Amino acid sequence: MEVDFSNSSKEEISFFYQAISNNVKKYRLEKGLSQETLALDIGIKSIAFYSNCENNRYGKHFNLEHLYKISKSLNIDLSLLLEKSI
Repeated sequence: MEVDFSNSSKEEISFFYQAISNNVKKYRLEKGLSQETLALDIGIKSIAFYSNCENNRYGKHFNLEHLYKISKSLNIDLSLLLEKSI
């Protein structure tokens, strides 16, 4: 199935980033890790930056490398972080 993203709205993209942030937080908490622990484990030295990504603040969001490292650190499939919740 081919999907055309050329007309994706800013709201759709914002929702996508928010869903990813929510998934990261959900799985981090399930594993009992603090933001600081996970941030340092994936190589992010700024806890404030990590927090902004996880809370989707100030236009900050995780990139693909971050998500890959998060999935490895949490020992979960990367696809779980990309699921959209409704």
